Amino acid sequence: MNNKEICFIMCTNVPEYMEEAVYYITHLNVPEGYELSFLAIEDAKSMTAGYNEGMQASNAKYKVYLHQDTFIVYPDFLVDIIGLLEENPQIGMVGMIGNRKIPKSGVMWDEERVGKVYETHIYETIIRGEDIEDGMNYTEVEAVDGFLIVTAYDIPWREELFDKWDFYDASQSLEFIKNGYKVIVPKMKKPWVLHDCGLLDKDHYEEEREKFVKEYL
Repeated sequence: MNNKEICFIMCTNVPEYMEEAVYYITHLNVPEGYELSFLAIEDAKSMTAGYNEGMQASNAKYKVYLHQDTFIVYPDFLVDIIGLLEENPQIGMVGMIGNRKIPKSGVMWDEERVGKVYETHIYETIIRGEDIEDGMNYTEVEAVDGFLIVTAYDIPWREELFDKWDFYDASQSLEFIKNGYKVIVPKMKKPWVLHDCGLLDKDHYEEEREKFVKEYL
């Protein structure tokens, strides 16, 4: 395990999206003494399958799992995140927006989420999330949104259960908590990330939601 390596892992099927995401990554400030690596997983069977493949292929301690349509716009993203993880080894997972308490439905956006993100939907860009209280560097949550997830430890993604593209993020959040780690959202003055999510594909959403509720809630 390389404690001074940060690996970006992305499932991709649109080269243009991936190239733009990598462009933003290459313009980030890198913490002193750290090196960056990048793994693109093409034609993954599911998000969990792709992320497990990337996790097993990387020797980096710190891994950033992100959607191909996620662009990191805050230059000190890595400096702040790695600093937070180094100072707080009990933190296992970091997201940009999440639920302090997962709604009974299992659907994150059924309740207001804490954190910040620029979210682009075809004709508009909005800021999602509510502020973290003053005096706090982060807040603990039960689940973070999967457009970007940073981990400090390797825990297998539930590939045997979630075999599509939904609820892998909420599942992995609870797996980290079950293993004794904190899942958190850092305090941000402005969003650190833009998620160009466009139209949502919800073809298998309900069946994955039912799996999640049965397994965890």
